Amino acid sequence: KQCGNSHTGSFKDLGMTVLVSQVNHVIKKQGGIKAVGCASTGDTSAALAAYCAAAGIPSIVFLPADKISLAQLVQPIANGSIVVSLDTDFDGCMKLIQEVVEEYPIYLANSMNSLRLEGQKTVSIEVAQQFDWEVPDWIVVPGGNLGNVYAFYKGFKMMKDLGLTTRMPRLVVAQAHNANPLYSAYKNSWNFQPMVAERTLASAIQIGDPVSVHRAIRALKACDGVVGEATEEELMDVGARADRTGMFNCPHTGVALAVLEKLRNDGTIGANDRTVVVSTAHGLKFTDSKIAYHERKLHQAKGNHANTVIRIPAQSDRVIDELRKRVEL
Repeated sequence: KQCGNSHTGSFKDLGMTVLVSQVNHVIKKQGGIKAVGCASTGDTSAALAAYCAAAGIPSIVFLPADKISLAQLVQPIANGSIVVSLDTDFDGCMKLIQEVVEEYPIYLANSMNSLRLEGQKTVSIEVAQQFDWEVPDWIVVPGGNLGNVYAFYKGFKMMKDLGLTTRMPRLVVAQAHNANPLYSAYKNSWNFQPMVAERTLASAIQIGDPVSVHRAIRALKACDGVVGEATEEELMDVGARADRTGMFNCPHTGVALAVLEKLRNDGTIGANDRTVVVSTAHGLKFTDSKIAYHERKLHQAKGNHANTVIRIPAQSDRVIDELRKRVEL
């Protein structure tokens, strides 16, 4: 499910357009809100900046310094946000923005806000509609702050309650091994303990203390859900293989695909089970890691499926020699 083919290149647009629309309505009706703010690992800030710019509302974004891609960083800058780069991780940014909005008339736009979830749950409705209202067996989604997990559950539950569908899918949350607090809780009878997330190429889910963890756990319990993890090498290798099919995946989709492969291999997901993987962002936001992978410059991954550029002199005989190594001419 390609949620990255959207205005700012990630599924965060779905929730943010709802939130900013409602904030715009409140400002016009009663005032009081001076700006909208968020902490972000990149995609949330891009969505907030774009929709606030369209509405003429000031936006403020707190970003962890040197932990998001340049493509993600330039989006809120270009859209006119007040961009604050902080020497901390996402969890530190989240704590700071919560302190600020408690004292000043700044509206918090992170996924703990139910308006965001109302927009994000539309992915569930789109999936059901695209399958002629037949619910798939499994939904696999990358998990960071975990608001999307609860939102997807909420959407499918709403459709079942309304009689549009007859059953619930099983949810799978895919986490990077370096930032896997939900996976650790899943393996420990759902006993959640926050962690300090280590650096991962799937930077948007590099979160050790997700704000929606308890809602996510409730959703997973309700639909007999599963949590899996993927190493840096696994997420990059599977993402590279998927790109060979014509897709252009973000690293977070690589996490989801790697977990899908593991669950298929161990028999959790059957050969005939209809399974939807949610691709949360466009690969063009993460070209640095893709280039480094194909140049075999990542210390976290060997580049087992790297497609290296052929660098040779501009001579026809040399060109033909190299082509013959790769194509039957």
